[in-house]
Amino acid sequence: MKALIQRVRRASVEVEGEMVGQIDQGLLVLLGVEKGDDEAAADRLLHKLLHYRVFSDAEDKMNLDVQQIEGGLLLVSQFTLVASTKKGLRPSFSSAAPPAEGERLYHYLVERARKAWPNVATGRFGADMQVALVNDGPVTFLLES
Repeated sequence: MKALIQRVRRASVEVEGEMVGQIDQGLLVLLGVEKGDDEAAADRLLHKLLHYRVFSDAEDKMNLDVQQIEGGLLLVSQFTLVASTKKGLRPSFSSAAPPAEGERLYHYLVERARKAWPNVATGRFGADMQVALVNDGPVTFLLES
């Protein structure tokens, strides 16, 4: 699994003009599921999402995680994140999990995240989404499980 995380001041997701998820300060997480990913990979990734220290402490050092700042997680599925771009001028999606498996693991991660942390919002799997954000920093990292 891959997660592109962005430290945000706020972020939201719309589907067909309807706001389906939004957070204030926290992490926007674009999530890609690869072939071979499983629940253990999702659990490892969730641990990283909840404990990765990307928020500033009183000395302006990245020492705080999303829980310590009482921030939100906005989880958005994005299969293009796992595309191979090494060859040619068109991405290859051969490493992406099949849609049904990607959806199953995405919902598994969302369910586990909601059990672990109360401030979780989501996009809609497989939908054409419009994502808006105010990136704080900007601070962006690619996490892999």
